[in-house]
Amino acid sequence: MSRDIKELKAQANIIRRDILEMVYNIRSGHLGGSFSMVEMLTALYFDEMRYHPAAPEDSERDRFVLSKGHTAPALYATLANAGFFPKEKLLTSFRRIDCMLQGHPDMKKTPGVEMTSGSLGIGLSAANGMALANRYQGHQGRVYCMIGDGELNEGQIWEAAATAAHYSLDNLTALIDVNGLQNDAETKNVKNMLDIKAKWDAFGWHTLEIDGHDFHAIFEALDAARSHKGQPTAIIAHTVKGKGISFMEHVVAFHGKTPSKEEYLNGMKELKEAAL
Repeated sequence: MSRDIKELKAQANIIRRDILEMVYNIRSGHLGGSFSMVEMLTALYFDEMRYHPAAPEDSERDRFVLSKGHTAPALYATLANAGFFPKEKLLTSFRRIDCMLQGHPDMKKTPGVEMTSGSLGIGLSAANGMALANRYQGHQGRVYCMIGDGELNEGQIWEAAATAAHYSLDNLTALIDVNGLQNDAETKNVKNMLDIKAKWDAFGWHTLEIDGHDFHAIFEALDAARSHKGQPTAIIAHTVKGKGISFMEHVVAFHGKTPSKEEYLNGMKELKEAAL
């Protein structure tokens, strides 16, 4: 694990540019929540996780489940940069009929996608099954599941949280992307989940709270999750929706808004300047 933070920041910037170009190109997709989890995806795929793009079904691989499936642009950009498929597919296949990069992840169409998602709330249940199967089959792979804070409104998340604790799934880590916004409002105004960390604690999880854009904090939490035994780990990651483009940050409209040409050009300019 090299953990070259400068290199990882550069990779995160590339992924953000790819996301913006994908969504603008097809005039459809979810930018805000894709941008908020880029550092976590970068840390996982370019340092933490064990996988082989040429053998995406290797039984000993680590697995990533995107429970908040509408943020597929971030996952696709990450997978392409990690070598699972050619990057040109990001512009020729995203959200196009019968192509490999559907609007929500499809495990039957896209190399590297572990779980078909999009209907919110189901990802953690699937991740539980993968973690439990790894244990029974003697595989060493870990399972990571990205959950949105708006998604915490779903009851199935809490059923799955109780199940993971019951089975002491210490090979499972949930990353909660707490960006404070969901489809059309602040999360606290749609359904106030109050103290999110306290809830995961109460459900029997080993729970950590971090800045989800700080690579040092992300790796410290991932290290703690890997070494902790007897409980699954929940990483409560405080993030900024639309992170990386100033006029998109903290703006609920960019949950699913397609940028105008001017917004695209200005956003790309900011990202390129940030890379210098």
